[in-house]
Amino acid sequence: MKQLKSSQTAIQFYSTDIYGKKVDLKNYQGQKVLLSFFRKAACPFCNMAIQQLIKRHHEFESNGIRVIALFASTEEEVLRYAGKQNAPFPIIADGKYKIYAKYGIGASYAGMLKTMLNPVKVWKAISGGFFSLRTVPQDPVLPAEILINEDQTVHRAYYGSDYDDHLSVNEILQWGYEASVEPIADLGLTV
Repeated sequence: MKQLKSSQTAIQFYSTDIYGKKVDLKNYQGQKVLLSFFRKAACPFCNMAIQQLIKRHHEFESNGIRVIALFASTEEEVLRYAGKQNAPFPIIADGKYKIYAKYGIGASYAGMLKTMLNPVKVWKAISGGFFSLRTVPQDPVLPAEILINEDQTVHRAYYGSDYDDHLSVNEILQWGYEASVEPIADLGLTV
């Protein structure tokens, strides 16, 4: 499993989201794309993270960023847990890890322990209303975010080290903002 690096071409995939809509990465040519890989659909940390993507979706759109979320769960599990949040973007159930494997998404028992033994993170999950021990015995898949440029090259590939390790929404939005600002023409003025 090889992790992607900046400037590499994004790996193409074709799938169906949890509502039966076709999702083909080729159709996003000319647009910025955030591929957000989550653990399991019942994972409290993943549900809190996807909640942030949903809350701030209008900001992603206004910065020209399209969001595609993926869960390492079956379609039924995604609909039962994360799907209840009514995301305004496609969510793909990849319970057999086909797309995860293509993108080098790994698993780590050390990452699981790092999260579960951190009382601040556990309290965050409990107080966020998403706490569940259901995913603890499941594969310890780690999250990742892949930022894909308009030409379908990787701007940044971020691979989490624990269950709650995601790029911040502000970092992602900054990427969209930087690209949307036109450079100021050189007027030939000297100081």
